[in-house]
Amino acid sequence: MSRSMTAEAVQVDVGTAELEGDLHVPVRAAGLVIFVHGSGSSRFSPRNRAVARALEEHGHGTLLLDLLTRDEEARDLRFDVPLLGRRVIAVTDWVQSRPDLWPLPIAFFGASTGAAAALIAAATRPEVTRAVISRGGRPDLAGDALTKVVAPTLLIVGGEDVPVLEVNRRALRRLRASAELKVVDGATHLFEEPGALEQVAELAADWCDRHLRAIRQPDSGPHAIARTSGHGR
Repeated sequence: MSRSMTAEAVQVDVGTAELEGDLHVPVRAAGLVIFVHGSGSSRFSPRNRAVARALEEHGHGTLLLDLLTRDEEARDLRFDVPLLGRRVIAVTDWVQSRPDLWPLPIAFFGASTGAAAALIAAATRPEVTRAVISRGGRPDLAGDALTKVVAPTLLIVGGEDVPVLEVNRRALRRLRASAELKVVDGATHLFEEPGALEQVAELAADWCDRHLRAIRQPDSGPHAIARTSGHGR
């Protein structure tokens, strides 16, 4: 189903750099998902863009942007997780400064090392973060911020991505927020297998539907803090 969509190329001033991004907001959007790509990727990542399209079809806005300039990429800062975390926080504050965007509940979608930066931002801005999604992520790189996240967190890992799967299992035990681990059977780190990325998109859209739309309901009450863990598609 196609939706009426506002598309905008944006520049976000983060003090020491100006970040470029693509903002898509459906009419009557339920929320805004900020994408945080991993090392060696960019806002043009075909995997993140495929997930973003699925989220937009479900009525969620998306913001995909490069957290580093070309010069910073050349200086190999893509593994500087604390820097990336600060950039995501700055982008979140920029979103909140825009009258057309601040009413939208915010979620983060982080991939690989970007998942750690997303979790740092979620821990630092708990009052505006409503959900976090990690795809093949390294939540362990968020350090102590992991235990400070209060937003419901979904960890998606490929079943054949054994080292990262174990990292996520350990991270799940450290998370104090409501959290789930979903394993996509037969998928490797990049979810390149037939149907694997579609499962990621479906899981992400369901998570956003549950946690971004739900807060718009009257008298919904605070989020319950409960732990669930499951393997599934």
